[in-house]
Amino acid sequence: MSSPVVTFDSVQRWFGNQVVLKGLSFQVMPGQVYALLGRNGAGKTTALRILLGFLAPHVGSVAVLGCDSTALSPQVRGRIGYVGEEHRLYATMTVAGAVAFEAGTRPTFRRAFADQALQRCGLRPSQRIPRLSRGQRATLSLVLAVASNPELLVCDDPALGLDVVMRREFLDALIDLLADTGCTVLFSSHFLTDVERIADRVGILHDGSLLVDATLDDIKRRVLRCVWLPKPGATLPSGPQVLRIGARRGGHELLLLDAQRALLADLAAHGELSPPLAPSLEDLFLDLTGPDRPGMLREGMDELVARPTPVGGQR
Repeated sequence: MSSPVVTFDSVQRWFGNQVVLKGLSFQVMPGQVYALLGRNGAGKTTALRILLGFLAPHVGSVAVLGCDSTALSPQVRGRIGYVGEEHRLYATMTVAGAVAFEAGTRPTFRRAFADQALQRCGLRPSQRIPRLSRGQRATLSLVLAVASNPELLVCDDPALGLDVVMRREFLDALIDLLADTGCTVLFSSHFLTDVERIADRVGILHDGSLLVDATLDDIKRRVLRCVWLPKPGATLPSGPQVLRIGARRGGHELLLLDAQRALLADLAAHGELSPPLAPSLEDLFLDLTGPDRPGMLREGMDELVARPTPVGGQR
């Protein structure tokens, strides 16, 4: 089995008396596109800053490309690409100047790849960076990062602030650019429909810990959502198969994990049960992190929730 590209091992980090990360553990395997999700303040950016060596963990460790994140050499940093939400580019440059600068500072930079990618994305070499739209700056930042031929691409909410059309164009550019590279990707995003288009695996970070660390296929196969309108006197279901019970007019909305036929049959016998369907990633995210989240969420989720991949091995 290939070694992980990224490993977080029981990472804790705090600022003053505020604990931001509480024993964060997960792995990103070679060629994987891993989406780290969470509400504002959940700790996503802190985790990425630790990964890139800009912060040190107070407890635990992070390894990237086989090296401790607190001691990354220039050679290892050269194997990592980064695209942030601010898309920082030199305002005095043109598009061609930005490409020439990156080509001169990164030995692995693929000039022909960058020129072709910019042409496909409709960016002209003569355009000055201050005159680019936010979407164009995001696309230019992405092209420059991927053209450096990184083994790991880290994206911190790169589509933030883009409208729907620009977001779609940016995501299409990302998919297109990564199609033939085999590059491993770790990215955070607030746009869960975008995540569903590109991610292989999802980690949902909440209150400093992972609630979910699973592939999208696992989530769609194992988690079901349905509406139950109970008969008078029927009792609410409980146990590890029941992740969440939400109030709904006349009944309840249920979020179930690995629901057995016996449970579904019992619910149907004691009320009206809608056909169970896999929730969208957005619905699951809201169910797990929303303000009306019940306290049972961390219980009974087996390896899907609150049990990230063990460090150094498989599940």
